[in-house]
Amino acid sequence: MGPQTAAALQAFQRRVGLRETGQLDAATTAQLLLSAPALATHITSAEDLTGLAPLPTTWLERSQRPHLGYATPLEALAERYRASPRLLQRLNPGVTWDALAPGTAVNAPAVGRVTFNANAALIIIRLAARTLTVMDANDHVVAQFPVSIARKVEKRPLGELRTTVVILDPNYTFDPEMYPESPEAKQLTRRLIIPPGPNNPVGRAWIGLNLPGYGIHGTPDPEKVGRTESHGCFRLANWDAVALVTLVSVGLPVRVEP
Repeated sequence: MGPQTAAALQAFQRRVGLRETGQLDAATTAQLLLSAPALATHITSAEDLTGLAPLPTTWLERSQRPHLGYATPLEALAERYRASPRLLQRLNPGVTWDALAPGTAVNAPAVGRVTFNANAALIIIRLAARTLTVMDANDHVVAQFPVSIARKVEKRPLGELRTTVVILDPNYTFDPEMYPESPEAKQLTRRLIIPPGPNNPVGRAWIGLNLPGYGIHGTPDPEKVGRTESHGCFRLANWDAVALVTLVSVGLPVRVEP
């Protein structure tokens, strides 16, 4: 149990009309009973192991790659099943991840493609709670995701914004001036175009906002979402960013609350 789990429970309670305790109380437990097994078996295929390559350590090397795909089988399957790599390791103590072969059976959360039965009418980002909530036109919760916010308080916008662009699998423009803490950035004299992929700095999706330089996007480090801070944007796990893209359109209102 932690703050993200509590926030998810609170959003579920709000959606089904229960008292918003953020705790797994008896009334909530009664509505969260599983109708199918929580775990499934994934049989590793040759395709799962194709295209894996270590992530370059420098921005310049990343810009020279055609695609920033997954580095390891563990990373690829963890993202596919929306899980922490540590969870997959715990579920599969006998698997040698560095030498994973086709045909290997892997236990993983039984998750499928996320679909929604409603359209988004409003996004609410709550800075203190570090949550992004999608509401429909009837003020019902459609989805809620953990989100990272800017490290510096002065870079955290408040108030009414709107979406201006929605892009799946974007590239990323690395501006050295935005990374003063990077020794490499101090040596670069030009911007770099970083290719698309799950290990792109903005992950698998970019939802631009009508505030220059700000957006909602994915991340190559989903396990850090909601725990560490960004340079200014609102950062989601890649799988949540991809799900959010299916809900939003250009011009959607975004309200940022303290």
